[in-house]
Amino acid sequence: MKQLDFQTIIRPEMPKRMDYRIGCIGSGFIMRDCHLVAYRDAGFNPVAIASRTYENAKAVAELRNIPKVHRTWEELVRDPEIEILDIALPPDRQLDVVREAVKQPHIKGILCQKPLAMNSQEAHQIVELCEAAGIKIAVNSNMRYDQSIRALKAILEGGYLGQPVLATIEMRAIPHWQGFLEQYEQIEILNMGIHHIDAFRYLFGDPEKITAVTRRDPRTKFSHIDGISQYTFQYADELMATSLDDVWAWPGEGTEKDIYIKWRVEGLDGMAAGTIGWPRYPEHSPSTLAFTTRQQPNEWIRPEWDSVWFPDAFQGTMAQLLRAVETNSEPEIGGRDNLKTMAAVDACYKSIAEGRTVKLSELI
Repeated sequence: MKQLDFQTIIRPEMPKRMDYRIGCIGSGFIMRDCHLVAYRDAGFNPVAIASRTYENAKAVAELRNIPKVHRTWEELVRDPEIEILDIALPPDRQLDVVREAVKQPHIKGILCQKPLAMNSQEAHQIVELCEAAGIKIAVNSNMRYDQSIRALKAILEGGYLGQPVLATIEMRAIPHWQGFLEQYEQIEILNMGIHHIDAFRYLFGDPEKITAVTRRDPRTKFSHIDGISQYTFQYADELMATSLDDVWAWPGEGTEKDIYIKWRVEGLDGMAAGTIGWPRYPEHSPSTLAFTTRQQPNEWIRPEWDSVWFPDAFQGTMAQLLRAVETNSEPEIGGRDNLKTMAAVDACYKSIAEGRTVKLSELI
């Protein structure tokens, strides 16, 4: 069996130029403890920050050694020194930022959070605005840069599992829903499950059909459609990819916790299984992978690495945008591609609302 160099596979390709001037919008956990930590480790160049609250932005700037703090995101976007925008605001605010950013000749690339927007209509607007302005647009689909998922992608592309038959993700985790979500009824699939939906697309391509079911989560007190969710992708070659997203997971005091994310892929010639280390954050807990293949019979192959999804994967999400700017190419996790992830999310909600299997072609 040809040996795979997993240490190389899991590392993102870096741009030749590392000093692109990055302006950061947002000062919450994902920016403070993921983006900015990863960028410093990679050698990227965040030069300015702004947030909804100036004092929060100032505190993060001091913590992460960012030289300039703007009073507002509008001020930052208009700063001619900024070349790359890194947006970490709630998705219902990203379109407003992009509308202003595309007017600025100094902006070369934009990294948006996922979901790209709260609905596909606004997501299309964001992509079309950037394309019309000649600005590279990417989406922070960071699960594509989890080390076990990147390693799995290489195993699949290498044919070690043969034709995939069944893929599963099982998540038992309790998210902390952001306050802005309370005005929406769509929460879990759009904001948590979207990781798994995009990972299925990354690994296997676009499905033909999607079926989803859900129930409310007793812990989430505001009105919502999707708390605990299950959705299944069906492909032309009969592959099924299904995810169970359990955000109840732990009833509370008086019971033991059992929090995890597991995945598994079975093929005609092999099988792979792994875990995502994120539920144990901030503990340093690398994701894991083990696979067995007819190419190396009767053996489990267990590559190891020291990097972790949070924060190390965020080196990759920025690196792919910088490479796209550098080479005038489409980002690996470009906005145009992400519209299909948004369509798959829409298909899940359509399936729930109408109680039927939905063809992805109905939404794209």
